[in-house]
Parts: sequence; C-alpha cells; structure tokens
Amino acid sequence: MTESELVVDLRGTRIATLDDFWDAVAEPCGLPTWFGRNLDAWADTLHNRGISEVIDRHHALAIHVDRTGMFAGEHRDAQALADVFDGERHRLIIHP
Repeated sequence: MTESELVVDLRGTRIATLDDFWDAVAEPCGLPTWFGRNLDAWADTLHNRGISEVIDRHHALAIHVDRTGMFAGEHRDAQALADVFDGERHRLIIHP
C-alpha cells in the first residue's frame, strides 16, 4: 500500500439510487463481481480491506459526486452511504 489517494470523480454521472452508485464505482474502485453491493460490504472494503486490490493499493479514497439525484437532499440512502466514509482517510465529496 502506498500513501497515495485514489480519486474517483463521478461528477456528471446520474446517481439516483445505491444501485447506480455501485454501478458507477465498480470499475474505478476495482470491485470484484462477487462484491455484495450493500453498505456493510462497502464498509468492509474501505475499512477492513482485502476486497478490492485497487482500493488496497491506496492509503485513501476520495469519491466526488454532484449534489443531484440521491445526493440532492436528505435522501436516507445517501446519508447512510456518507456515514460509511470516515471523512478523513475515505471521503465522499458532494459538489454543488
């Protein structure tokens, strides 16, 4: 693992549901086909490691999204997803 940051820029990508989010991050984050596509699996991927070789090669992860779709307001799934990120090492950055 290096001290680098993996940056995934999803601005301009339509993300209305968690399924859309999993579809958008699968390739750039190197998620395996058997990835669970749920928040517990995502937490394991970020914090316990050993699921994604791509994420594991980096010290940190930053995912950039637009404040549209599920990130436009107080969407319950968006808040639950944001809670998985620690805000320091792993960040979900919502742009206006």
